[in-house]
Amino acid sequence: TPISAFRPRRWRGALLPHMSKVNFKVLDHKKRPVSATADDKEIRDVVEVNITEDRKASFQLLFDPETNLEERIIKEQFTP
Repeated sequence: TPISAFRPRRWRGALLPHMSKVNFKVLDHKKRPVSATADDKEIRDVVEVNITEDRKASFQLLFDPETNLEERIIKEQFTP
């Protein structure tokens, strides 16, 4: 199975509200080992992953001024 560090297979992306909580539970972790990666940290053989936004962390978003950011977000989520 191909592994993408950036996006799971067939995942088209989504934007979630800041307070969202996402949970993944591995159904058969012995048969199908799963790794969870965020930024530069990887944890192998996970059974469950809980994801929330860290409101303490901040960053500066850089993008091409010739390309409308809102259009890029919509294209990422809804274009096949």
